[in-house]
Amino acid sequence: MKSRWYRAALLAGGMALLSYLVARIGPASVLASFRVLSWRLVLVAFFPCVVFKLLDVLAWRYAFPTAPPPFSRLTSTLLAGQAVALTTPTGTLGGDAVRAWMLRDRVSLRESLPSLVIFKTTASAAQGCVLLIGILVARWTLAPDTALVRIMELLLLLETIGVVGFVAVQMRGVIGGGHRLLERFGFSGGAAMGEAAEHIDQALATFYRSQPGRLALSFVFNFLAWVASACEVWLILYFLGQPVSPATAFVIEAFGTGIAFATFFIPGQVGVAEGGAVATFIALGLSAATGLSFSLVRRVREVTWIGIGFLLLAARPIPSPTSLRSEAA
Repeated sequence: MKSRWYRAALLAGGMALLSYLVARIGPASVLASFRVLSWRLVLVAFFPCVVFKLLDVLAWRYAFPTAPPPFSRLTSTLLAGQAVALTTPTGTLGGDAVRAWMLRDRVSLRESLPSLVIFKTTASAAQGCVLLIGILVARWTLAPDTALVRIMELLLLLETIGVVGFVAVQMRGVIGGGHRLLERFGFSGGAAMGEAAEHIDQALATFYRSQPGRLALSFVFNFLAWVASACEVWLILYFLGQPVSPATAFVIEAFGTGIAFATFFIPGQVGVAEGGAVATFIALGLSAATGLSFSLVRRVREVTWIGIGFLLLAARPIPSPTSLRSEAA
């Protein structure tokens, strides 16, 4: 219950920040940008987003230690999980639970859960590489002591620590260790849950040691997805009548990924994504109105895909915690 109130407070704070930005910059400026975009908004909502969604699916596909489910099933499952993660208080955990449940007739939870952990790991590592390249590009195009560059470097440090720590705890058996800790407080879930936790830890360690090729492919496809997202930045700004160089578009995307990593606990990064975009655009010599308009266009695209995700989920009721535990057993 406290976590729900906490997330609600963060969401309210984000909405307040977004409202302030709109009021400060002026709704008229934002509406003017959308008028310039016109019918192209429909195009931007689907392309190149469909490209990096498919690359995400490929990255997840190679995170399976054994034969993965069909590509079409992975695609619908990924989109449904993202919709749940972005719109419910359960966040990423809820999204992953839905993904694992939707695949239960194809693979067991003991196989799908390790794949989700590996997928997240390679996605975070690829995100860090994008931020690193963005810093190098920013240093080449901006003064090294620019505040934007210094903030990006700090975000890179935090992300590096996070990714290294995430991998380290996986190799040390974090799932089984967490189960043993819960046992001490009487929340173990039974012997079957403990056995499943140990199996997941073993599956993760085995994958990292014995399948470097699949691990590398998962990383590469995640990295290409971020590159495709940077192409979306360029396309949106081109349609808004504010064309930028590919290097500038990459810096904008890289800084956005850093903000997303640092503020993962804020539902949908509402407010902070828009504030970060405005700050980035100003640092790059672009207008605040363009930064806010760009961010809101991405929100429209995000809402579109959330709707698609829920449509894909509609035929499958969300499982109860009891049913998930029985599947794990």
